[in-house]
Amino acid sequence: MHLKRIAVLGSTGSIGVTTLDVVGRFPDRFTVTALAAGRNVERLAQQLARFAPRLVAVGDAIAATELRRLAPDYRGEILVGEAGLCAVAAAADNDLVVAGLVGALGLMPTLAALRAGTDVALANKETLVVAGALMTAAADAAGARLFPIDSEHNAIFQALQGHRREDVARVVLTASGGPFRRTPTEHLSQVTAAEALRHPTWKMGDKITIDCSTLMNKGLEVIEAHWLFGMPADKIAVVIHPQSIVHSMVEYIDGSVIAQLGIPDMAIPISYILAHPGRLPLPHLPRLSLPDSANLEFHQPDFEKFPCLGLAYGALRQGGAAPAALNAANEVAVAAFLNGSIGFVEIAAIVAEVLESLPLPAVDCIETLMDVDRQARDLAAAMVERVWPRSA
Repeated sequence: MHLKRIAVLGSTGSIGVTTLDVVGRFPDRFTVTALAAGRNVERLAQQLARFAPRLVAVGDAIAATELRRLAPDYRGEILVGEAGLCAVAAAADNDLVVAGLVGALGLMPTLAALRAGTDVALANKETLVVAGALMTAAADAAGARLFPIDSEHNAIFQALQGHRREDVARVVLTASGGPFRRTPTEHLSQVTAAEALRHPTWKMGDKITIDCSTLMNKGLEVIEAHWLFGMPADKIAVVIHPQSIVHSMVEYIDGSVIAQLGIPDMAIPISYILAHPGRLPLPHLPRLSLPDSANLEFHQPDFEKFPCLGLAYGALRQGGAAPAALNAANEVAVAAFLNGSIGFVEIAAIVAEVLESLPLPAVDCIETLMDVDRQARDLAAAMVERVWPRSA
């Protein structure tokens, strides 16, 4: 049997670690060709010792020097920076690139993989939010495929198997509602980053956890679903489902609704894409027991309480560079909230102001998007500094 050759971008993050755990359980199915990470070189050195990829990339020269010290026996090539990330992604011996980098950092490496004709397992939703048109065009031109790892899009992907896309009435993304689902709106201005980081069901990185608390994460997923499944905004719905058992659903034109259920563990959607079109046995995970599960609840999202969701829908409908500006402003605002510079409700306020203030051109090339991304970040950072000087 041919070993599927896997490259992992963001190998030291939660998606990367889970991916490598699944890969390591099936040495007769997979081999690791390349890894890329930022500055967590201690964990990366451990991964090199276990998987011995021929190629690795790190964030900068300092990280590369430290990695050589921690992994003196590694004989592969160590690359640096964005060029290194792109080289890992575009390596000729990759069968599948797992894109698990956080934020806009994953944009250029994902594009490099697709242009090389390599299939991409996408966990980095910002890639399609910022540059969905360019990514899908690159995939089509090179004959590459985009597979979703995010649990919600993976659930939709599973529910679409064996069915015609023209028979789909809408896709329904589920959201846990985050830690503030029952918090009165007037109290949101006082919530802390520590409170926002207490996600009720999933264990994730800080940035995505804050996005879940504002529902921006679900808004970004709406935009991502548009590009993954070719659905317009009015055919992409969001429902609040606090138990995170139903990961998402597809409603068909005859009224049938097909849902994918499972425990909230990223090993399941990751393994499904790694083995697609087959599946992998995962006996180490607990099984879903419906009799033992809590009652399954579904609620409409509150767009007034969580305006980030509406901002994302608006950016999708506006098109062009609007989603790129939305994403960039949100990244800056979330970072500012995490470091205590702004309050929780000001995340949405900053994003809204950037979208209203910034000229948003049509997307003609990656350089246009990068320019909009830079302008949006600069404007959002100026708002953090000048409008809400919390430390003053």
